[in-house]
Amino acid sequence: MDQQKTPDGNFPTVAYPNPEEKETMSIGLQKAKELDADILLGTDPDADRVGIGIKNNKGEWVLMNGNQTAVLAFNYLLEARKEKGISQDNDMIITTIVTTGMVDDLARGNGVTCYRVLTGFKWIAEMIRLKEGKENYVVGGEESFGLMIGDKIRDKDAVSAVALLCEMAAYEKEKGKTLFDKLVELYISYGFYKEDLISITKKGMDGQQQIAAMMQEYRNNPPQTINGSKVTKVLDYDNGLSTNVQTRDVTPIDLPRSNVLQFITEDGSLISARPSGTEPKIKFYFSVKENLASADQFDEVNAKLDEKIQAIIKDMKLG
Repeated sequence: MDQQKTPDGNFPTVAYPNPEEKETMSIGLQKAKELDADILLGTDPDADRVGIGIKNNKGEWVLMNGNQTAVLAFNYLLEARKEKGISQDNDMIITTIVTTGMVDDLARGNGVTCYRVLTGFKWIAEMIRLKEGKENYVVGGEESFGLMIGDKIRDKDAVSAVALLCEMAAYEKEKGKTLFDKLVELYISYGFYKEDLISITKKGMDGQQQIAAMMQEYRNNPPQTINGSKVTKVLDYDNGLSTNVQTRDVTPIDLPRSNVLQFITEDGSLISARPSGTEPKIKFYFSVKENLASADQFDEVNAKLDEKIQAIIKDMKLG
């Protein structure tokens, strides 16, 4: 009788699908095209992150990023609760400091409170615990393809997220629309937010020291302008201070300390720098915004936002 080999629990990188990676989702895109599907969904093996593919305004398959997925899911739940008459005055949603600012606009538009916490679902769960009995949690999520629907499972959960995203796609299809159509409608209502992320690795034995020096330089000499727009606010989560560059007013940040810096510019751009605590890597998050007057201007404004992000990266000498 053959002996079964006991798995060692180690996964080669290529064998561990992550919906954050386009290569992972592209495997399913071909099948979605063959089936002429309405939606493509993919999770990682432990089913905590979910990626989504939908058809755009030209009928082409596109992959949504984590911010877009969060915007669609948050909005759907807030609108559905209002429609069913079950929304409450103390409803709240929770996201993280590096997730799109569009979530705050959705919250204001729907009359709910939005809390921002440090990156990681343990902080979302902690905020739920702190507000328990006082405020009603609806949904939480972050840009890294994670959603927490309700408070029964206090971690990112792709199983409930997949069910919700399918329900959302079916709901829009009944109205003769797609999730892409809905996203564009939201951009018209709240502004066209676009985000991007780059990760920089510093090789060699002094990699982490190079990244520490980079962060220290940003703290000692924060940029005065980024891509021609004045920096109006610097948030240093390690020092726990937010500085208004123009007035020099300093206010405390009511969050645990974390090695993160954020720069907000006059034109509404947000740039965040966040080093890894264990690897010689640093992530830069970019968020830019423009008005979108109508759906037929989507491609033009989308291209403008892409150019703006690339110009910021070039100006900060990150690419």
